[in-house]
Parts: sequence; structure tokens; C-alpha cells
Amino acid sequence: KTALQVVHEYCITEAKKHLLYSSYSISEISYLLHFKDPAYFSRLFKKQTGLSPIIFRSNNNFFSH
Repeated sequence: KTALQVVHEYCITEAKKHLLYSSYSISEISYLLHFKDPAYFSRLFKKQTGLSPIIFRSNNNFFSH
């Protein structure tokens, strides 16, 4: 793996935690993870996971059911 791949994996793991266990918005999560553009964060998340952050949260957030 390249260094960039490792960084992206870490960021996606952290993003998943925030999406599942916090009420932060997608934009707030992207800024917390030091992305300057929430749209880029969302594209990267979807590329890595196959789901947009919103869909990931709605499919996995047991607190919202």
C-alpha cells in the first residue's frame, strides 16, 4: 500500500466512527478529518466503501430507527 492509501483508510475508519456514533453533519466530519472540501470527502468515502456517507449512516445508525 502507498502512504496515501494508508491515510485514506485511516480517514475512512474515523469517518465511519463519526457517522455511526455522533450527530455531526457530513460537512463537520469532513472538516474534523482535515478535508478542505466536503464534496471531495464524500466522493472519497463512496469510492472506498461503495456507499455515500449519508447512505452509510442511514443503513447503519441503529439510534435513528
